[in-house]
Amino acid sequence: MSEERPSEGLILREFNRLPNLALTIICLMIAVGHIYVAFDPIISEFQRNAYHFAGFAFLAALLYPLVRGRTRSRAMLAFDLTLGCVIAAAAIYLPAAENAIYDRGVKLAPLDWAAAIACVLGAIELTRRLTGWIIPGLIIISLSYIGFWGKYVGGVFSFPGLRWETIAFRSIYGDDAMFGTIARISSTYVFLFIIFGAFLLRSGAGDFVINLARAVAGRMVGGPGIVAVIASGLTGTISGSAVANTASTGVITIPLMKKAGFPPKFAGGVEAASSTGGQLMPPIMGAGAFVMASFTQIPYETIVAVAALPALLYFLSVMFFVRIEARRLGLPPMDDNGETLRSAFVKGGASFMLPIGGLIGLLVSGFTPAYAAVFGILAVIVSSWLTTTPMGPKAVVEALVMGTKGMIMTAVLLCSVGLVVNVIATAGIGNIFSLMIADWAGGNLFIAIVLIALASLVLGMGLPVTAAYIVLATLSAPALAGMIADRFVIDALASGTLPDAARAILMFGLPDPSVLAGPLTTTEAGAIIKSLPLEIAAPLRDMVVPAQVMIAAVLSAHMIIFWLSQDSNVTPPVALAAFTAAAIAKAPAMATGFASWKLAKGLYIVPMMMAYTPFLSGDWGVMLVIFSFGVVGIYALASAMQGCMERPIGPVSRIVLGVAGLACIWPGALLLHLGAAAAVIGLLVWNLRQPEVRQADLA
Repeated sequence: MSEERPSEGLILREFNRLPNLALTIICLMIAVGHIYVAFDPIISEFQRNAYHFAGFAFLAALLYPLVRGRTRSRAMLAFDLTLGCVIAAAAIYLPAAENAIYDRGVKLAPLDWAAAIACVLGAIELTRRLTGWIIPGLIIISLSYIGFWGKYVGGVFSFPGLRWETIAFRSIYGDDAMFGTIARISSTYVFLFIIFGAFLLRSGAGDFVINLARAVAGRMVGGPGIVAVIASGLTGTISGSAVANTASTGVITIPLMKKAGFPPKFAGGVEAASSTGGQLMPPIMGAGAFVMASFTQIPYETIVAVAALPALLYFLSVMFFVRIEARRLGLPPMDDNGETLRSAFVKGGASFMLPIGGLIGLLVSGFTPAYAAVFGILAVIVSSWLTTTPMGPKAVVEALVMGTKGMIMTAVLLCSVGLVVNVIATAGIGNIFSLMIADWAGGNLFIAIVLIALASLVLGMGLPVTAAYIVLATLSAPALAGMIADRFVIDALASGTLPDAARAILMFGLPDPSVLAGPLTTTEAGAIIKSLPLEIAAPLRDMVVPAQVMIAAVLSAHMIIFWLSQDSNVTPPVALAAFTAAAIAKAPAMATGFASWKLAKGLYIVPMMMAYTPFLSGDWGVMLVIFSFGVVGIYALASAMQGCMERPIGPVSRIVLGVAGLACIWPGALLLHLGAAAAVIGLLVWNLRQPEVRQADLA
């Protein structure tokens, strides 16, 4: 779930130079402590969150040098060790000081001031080391805004300012602050699932994923590319990190794709695009899924359940590109390498399927994600003894240490981002920004999504995807959810089913209420609803929109933002996953980035489907129909873009496919979808009757 940085090799070398036994013990204690507290909460939630930050801040200071890219001297190592101890001590002290601060009437003593400043400055410095200057800059701008320069800002963003003592107190003890809601998510669900993923990897589940993918798709046309998609999707259930997926599976799949005849940049793009889907793949969707559950108050198991079909549609979209490219290049199937489903499962299937199956079963049964994660960890150990790689005490310790090291960036990042979220909540910036998005978009949902996508791309240039989602969801999710829910109000107004009480409220917001006298078209009703001020639109929405529809609208808004926040993995000029894949493929970084961006078109198409259709409604009959037409539509669009189906196609066929593909995913009547799907299938049948193109013919 954490994003690896280019200096990872340096960090590992530094780790090896430090006293390994001491660091192993610290990592082990942190992991065991979190697991124990998950079962027996012997300390308060605030204490757990503060201690969580203390442990990972110490590790971050020690393992991430002050100056990246050069060997650390003994003096700098001593400085970093001291810094880590000071930050950790301050974080441990602050929960103990809470009651005394309240007893003094929320007055900070000198030691309280010192501890609070150490934590905030420590968060700024450590996030700089881990992620660059964007997050530290946001923290500094946010805190100074409510403390100093906000009062000089004109208009809706003017803020009178708070005393620095109040700011310091709220930054530490506020519900949305450093040790608040987001830190709670980090210290429970996120860390436990990262440990669970580390146990899966250590048990050999990663090898099973590759073997299973080879057995399923190795003999297909474009098989190595499809293996990459399947392997990355399954690996996503382990790590939830696009960069980690790329690095772990890419060293196997990218050489396979190159050997099969795919160009290096395309091979790297396939791995990056499919690995990005790992953070969209239930049941572990990266840290954003747990933040989403907290923001929306929608159960985690509900979120991962409705996220399954969109994630599958994304992976199918990448597979279509792979298959079509293989056909376009005339690549033959590869040898199966002797791998079968039976051999894959015999060698390592139990260590993957049993824990994942048990985890999903517990979540569906209503158990908390924390309990399910701990059970999953134990299940991995037990099930590993049914494979050729049983886990003994040494392997268990290694998995716990691996999970702790893999959590460092995510833990520090999520706790630190709480400082920004706290300011947004304190100053009410989220509501203001939501109103601005609604105003800029003019009530148009498509324009609002485009604006959010652009903001996501800009934020993604400096923020890891989890932080980008947190910031964007805080700022824009309310406006987006309102626009999605307004579709129900528009339909009710156009059909004449708007309740009388709601119609009375609506009349207060119209300059000319007489427009409601006659029948209205959907377009006319939409124009009326979009023109309403918030003080009319909000109560009207609350009165008309059923609770279940509103929940689906909120979930759709957050899921759209969550999906769009992934684009920095595959979109130049950042494209972290693509650049990682380019290094493995020995291909130009930017060319690989653009290839991955093209392959990952599902990141933009599927969110539009979420916005305009009940794709996340929870009605599985409706969702499956939308999914089915989406599969046909995305295949048609991929074929139109690549100029090939099972055989190459001409310009006219590409245009027809493009129009039919859009019609399949366009919200509208069933007859339109059926006609478009029939056109795509008809073209495919006709295309299959054309002469087959082989690689020798192209040469």
